[in-house]
Amino acid sequence: MLGAIWGASFLFMRVAANDFGAIALVEVRLALGALVLFPFLWSARSQFPPALWPKLALIGAINSALPFILFAWGAQRAPAGIGAIANAMTVPFTALIAFLFFGERIGVWRSIALAVGFTGVVVLASDRTAGVNVTWAAAAGTTASLLYGIGINLARRHLTGLPPAALASATLGCAALLTLPFAVAQWPRTAIPLESLASAGALGVLCTGLAFVAYYRLIARIGASRTSTVTYLIPLFGVVWAWLILGEAVTSSMAVAGAMILGSVALAQRAGKP
Repeated sequence: MLGAIWGASFLFMRVAANDFGAIALVEVRLALGALVLFPFLWSARSQFPPALWPKLALIGAINSALPFILFAWGAQRAPAGIGAIANAMTVPFTALIAFLFFGERIGVWRSIALAVGFTGVVVLASDRTAGVNVTWAAAAGTTASLLYGIGINLARRHLTGLPPAALASATLGCAALLTLPFAVAQWPRTAIPLESLASAGALGVLCTGLAFVAYYRLIARIGASRTSTVTYLIPLFGVVWAWLILGEAVTSSMAVAGAMILGSVALAQRAGKP
């Protein structure tokens, strides 16, 4: 279910991004997600001293605001499946950042995984769907995944021990505040269609707020490693929802790229097990 929900986020972005604009849509998403999770933050507020908030703001920008904007920008320019497939590069990028900046061993299998994943991105970026060149959308999604990899490593090293749902609310709230001036400046001047309003609401409440609650409940029940396998499902659901609901084509390049990127994820996760 979590894979279906997070896969649907790319569908909702595809529907709403043109009417809202990338930054305004992300502001709605961040604010609603932070509000849904705010009760967790309030109950744990004693664990969030003032000195911690600059770190929360930095990680919120890297791990939420900027990647969300890049994915929304890409959704204005390419089918929803492109961003969903590129999102899977988060796993190998996390390993790469840990190797480059935090001294973790990368190993042979993870090196192979990175090479396969990057090749998959090249295949994805070379695709044309319905005559549209998706290179820049694929590049935006890949950059967003790189930022996720940086944010995950920073959170591991600077925010461990904090209640996860409360932490998510804090970082999303900081990201919303940082994005707010830009969203106000670019807020749409025309009426927003109902389907775009509904998509933005679902993106914030369901795909951000409630999905994080489900994510952390899964970690508590079955562990982080087993929960991380949701990464395999997000591209699949992203492509399927776009095909079923928007009628977007699934090209051979998307299938090959998706298989290569998910294969790299499988290799990276296998290499990370003791």
